[in-house]
Order: sequence, then C-alpha cells, then structure tokens
Amino acid sequence: MNDADIQAAWAAVETLGRRPGAAAIRPLFAADPDRPARMTRRGAGLTLDVSRTAIAPAALDALLALARAADAPGFLARMARGELVNVTEERGAAHMALRAATQPEGTPELVALWRDAQGTLARMRGFAASVHDGTARGATGQRFTDVLNIGIGGSDLGPAMAARALWTPAAPLRAHFLGNVDAHAWEEMRARLDPARTLVLVASKTFTTQETMANAALARAWLVDALGEAGAGAHLAALSTNLPATAAFGVAPDRVFGFHEWIGGRFSLWSAIGLSLALALGVPAFDRLLEGARAMDSHALAAPPTDNLPLLLALTEAWHVNALGYPARAVLAYDERLSRFAAHLQQLEMESLGKGVRADGTPVPRATGAVVFGEPGTNAQHSFMQLLHQAPVPVPADIILVATPDHPHADSHRKLLANGLAQAEALLRGKDAQAVAAEMRAAGRSEAEIAALAPHRVFTGDRPSTLILLPRLDAFALGALVALYEHKVACLGALWGINPFDQWGVELGKQLAGGILPALEGQGSVADPATAATLAALRA
Repeated sequence: MNDADIQAAWAAVETLGRRPGAAAIRPLFAADPDRPARMTRRGAGLTLDVSRTAIAPAALDALLALARAADAPGFLARMARGELVNVTEERGAAHMALRAATQPEGTPELVALWRDAQGTLARMRGFAASVHDGTARGATGQRFTDVLNIGIGGSDLGPAMAARALWTPAAPLRAHFLGNVDAHAWEEMRARLDPARTLVLVASKTFTTQETMANAALARAWLVDALGEAGAGAHLAALSTNLPATAAFGVAPDRVFGFHEWIGGRFSLWSAIGLSLALALGVPAFDRLLEGARAMDSHALAAPPTDNLPLLLALTEAWHVNALGYPARAVLAYDERLSRFAAHLQQLEMESLGKGVRADGTPVPRATGAVVFGEPGTNAQHSFMQLLHQAPVPVPADIILVATPDHPHADSHRKLLANGLAQAEALLRGKDAQAVAAEMRAAGRSEAEIAALAPHRVFTGDRPSTLILLPRLDAFALGALVALYEHKVACLGALWGINPFDQWGVELGKQLAGGILPALEGQGSVADPATAATLAALRA
C-alpha cells in the first residue's frame, strides 16, 4: 500500500463531500427510480440497503477506489490467515478461526490456535451437556437452573446481548450477567438466585480484572455461606488462562476454559466466553451462532467490493464521518430482543476505532470512529429521535428490521415494522414549510399561528439511514449480524490506517484507580488536586 495513493483517494472522497448538495439524498431518488435495487446487497442471509444515504454514483466510485488503495479486502484476508494485524501487541486477530469448521489456511500459529480452540469447544460442549442431562449437579444434588456469568467488557456485553436476543422459556437454563463492580447490581441479582441451583462462571483471561474479581469474591462468599467451603467448588467454573489463580479460587481444573491472547475481548463471543450461551441456550443454538458468523466470514472474504456487506457498511461510515462530518451514529433495532445490541456495538466500534494515531504511530489526519448509541424501536422514537429529526447536525442511523417474529401477534409486528420504515422515510423525506402550513390550515389554525409555529414543525429531511433486514432473529442470523459489524470494524481500521485490535485507552483509568483506592481506604494521598478535593468531599 502506498500512503500517497491512500491519501489521494481520501482527498477525492472528502472533496466530493464538500461539494454543494453533497448531503442531499432525495435528488438521488429523483434521478434514479431504481436506486433502492442498485444500492441493496445480500449476504449470509442478511440484506443491506444503503439507498437512503447521500452516496451518489460518483461518491460510491470514489469510496470503492479508497477501499482498493487502502487494500481493505487484503486486510481482511491477512487477518483470516493469522498474519500480524495487531501491530502494537505484535500478534494476529484470530476471532474468525474460532468459528471455522475446518482447519484454516494460514500461519502455523493460527493453525495451532484453531486446533486448541477446537479442543476447548469440545470441552465446552461436553460440560454443557453434562449440566443439561443432570450428570453435573450442585452440591446438594439438585440440577442447575441458572448460570451467572461474571465478567466485564467483552466478557459480559457480547454474551449478555446474545442471551437476551435468543433466550426463550424452552431454553435449558436462565442466564444472568454481572459486570458492574457496583455491588447494588449484585444485591439485586442474588435476591433472584438460589445458590443451590446456580452455576457461576468467572470470565477473566488473566483472572486479575479488578471489577470481575471483586464480584467473583462476592459470589463465592455467597456460595460458601449457603453450601460450605467444600460445596462451593461444585458451582464454579472459570473462563481464564491463569490456572494457578483459578485453582486458588477453588475451580476444578476440568472446569477451566481458556482462550488465546489473539482474541480481543470484544471479539471473544465465539470463544470460551460463549460458555454461558452454550449452557443457557443449548449447544445446538451456540453452534448455529458460530455457523452464522462463519457464513458472514465467507461472504466478507469472497464477495467483490461492490457486493461486500461489511465493506459497504464501512464505506458508508467513512462517507458520513469524514466526507460529511457526522460524528455520531444511532443504532435502532426494531426487535426488543436486540435491546443490548447497541451496547455491544458501543464497545466493538468505539474501543476498536477510537484511535488518534495510525498503525505506524503517526497522527491520524482525519476523524476516526463515530459515537455509537441506540435503543430498540419503538422506544427510541419517544426518547432521542427528536434529535435525529431536527438537530442541526444530522445523525445517521442503522435501522435493523426482522421480517418474521417468533410470537403469534401479527398485528403488533406489523405496527413495529411500520414504525421502523416510517422513521427511515421521515428521516429521508422530512416535511417542508408548505406541507406544514397546509396541514395547519386544514386544522383551522390562523395565519398568525401558522407563521409562529410552522418553523418548529418543519423537518429538513435528507437525514441518512441504512437498513439491515434479517429474515428472522435466530442464532444463525444473529451470528451473521455480529460478524457483519466485526468485519466492518476491520475494514474501517484499514481505511483509516489504524490498529482496531488494541485498546490502550482502557488501561490508563485502571492504573489510576489502583492509586486512588488506597487513598479512599485512608492509606495515603493523591497528587492530582481535583481528585484530592473530591476525596475530601467524599470523606465529609
């Protein structure tokens, strides 16, 4: 890759974004009645429609030229082969290998990782089966009914999102997730759990993560109080590579499931971190989740750039962030089961893409990463959608629809879909002053009232949205959806020239907390005057 060629490609994109009318979307539909078909692509069972964006044909050509110059497809291929893509930590990013059904073609390290992962998956399946068939029971001989996953970040957000999306009353176990070190969360959770029937998973690769180990200590004490020191071990398992620490905690060696350092937390859903899903949803559902992600992997690696869903999603983001200057994006999943999907994407995207320097250590010459936020539709329509419709700076939206529900209430689902489509249309079409005035006259309002109120009721329109359609929300579709965004992140890393697989920004706060904690315990002081003042207020 030649950096001069990449920067020239970026300049072409950004120049198009500065042209008058570059953000207008409605004229594109007027000029091309077939635009929805031309801007819709399918892959791994999902449908992506980017027609409601201001990507004109010339802009799409420039964006595809940028993808070629930055070699985004090549970056995905190198990642799949296990080559060094995480340059600051000198390793690959091997989450695709976790869901590969057959031995991947790649570096010896990747092949060894895949074989180890296959062994871990086999052990996970065996352990889950023993819990489901009653072979593995609690200390009192009762079968497990609940699994509590204690982790934070990727050890919590991904599994919690997937469990919320896929759990049904017919599932083998109920799943619970404890991430926040705030003990209010633990107090609320333990009131709903029976220690004699709860299996506790402690998810920490190093088994030293401060928040996770604090919560794990609370849960272990709860088990010991109810079942005794000897009985607590029957209720513990660990997702970690620190065998001495897990043994000291009381976890039997055959209940420790590790995962490789090449697997970043926000990409770890497919690893041992998914054990809570295999337990709660059943092994077949977990396997289908892997199959869906694998299908998206195959699509991302084989589809040409013009038809490649993750690449097109990444190019759309680059257009919005860099060409048009839109710093945020909303995620609107019109399915209550995806209520935690935006939270998962917040970590996946902002932790990966919130970088100020390129992979070579030089400053990034343009914005990276959008602020990601979201809520399920229709809830979002009654909270932050006002800002999307009328704020001066547009906020692009990802609108996710599910064609077929898993409930019998057809009328409710039609209303849900109608609302999602209406929001996309309202963002695009808006409502001009003439239409507002006509409505108000028809309602009998005076001309004075119209003059005073019409400006408040005008919607400028030309607000972009992308639409992602799932045939239904099952494990396969969810796996494909999550992998779609994972590959989008990798493509954006290539386009921006940043490393999307490290997260040094997470570390500074952890280091400082280690110094502040003794001061809170009355054993020392802190140098920062603002922190010292707050500590004094807390003591008071």
